[in-house]
Amino acid sequence: MTTPQDTDAFIADLAARPAPEPLDLSRAAGWIGVALAMGLGGILAILGIRADLGAALQEPVTLAKNIVPLLLAGLALPFALSTSRPAATPPLWMLIPPALVAVALFVMQLSNTQPAAIGTEIMGQTAAACLVSITAISALPLIAGIRLLRKGATTRPTRTGALLGLAIGGLAAAGYALHCDEDSPLFYVTWYGLAIFIATGIGAFAGHRYLRW
Repeated sequence: MTTPQDTDAFIADLAARPAPEPLDLSRAAGWIGVALAMGLGGILAILGIRADLGAALQEPVTLAKNIVPLLLAGLALPFALSTSRPAATPPLWMLIPPALVAVALFVMQLSNTQPAAIGTEIMGQTAAACLVSITAISALPLIAGIRLLRKGATTRPTRTGALLGLAIGGLAAAGYALHCDEDSPLFYVTWYGLAIFIATGIGAFAGHRYLRW
């Protein structure tokens, strides 16, 4: 049975402990970036960067393959870090425009493709490699991000984890695009989008599992 003396001793013990170090958001972003660079560097060291990257990026549709996931990540990462603090309410509606751009690119390409070629363009030549590579690039920064965000105090851990996964998935996709030479929006919106969705789902699960108080 707990006595008042036991309770007082417990409170005194808690008060004597050093306060936990608060989460430094800029430092957390930096470490996530380091982990991402390590994962991306490993994949690109194996696969290489496409030889015609400079010329390819002059085409708006190909450039969008890099820019759209970067925009998504550039919004989602600050949102994820901010929600590691209680009562943070980021404007999540801002994630909608990059997604709409991707849908618009897909629909435009779909309307300009012969029906018999649609399936071939969607599948491309490297769908499996795309999914595996983006997921592999995302793994290390996701682990690092979840570990860092455990120092925070999110009140909605699933949402925070999902935003982290969304950001890292977007960054991983943009990095993988430096190698990928599949430039049809039917391909990259489908498979990059699925890979980002997978990273978001993993982030949501990890957030629910590891970011709860």
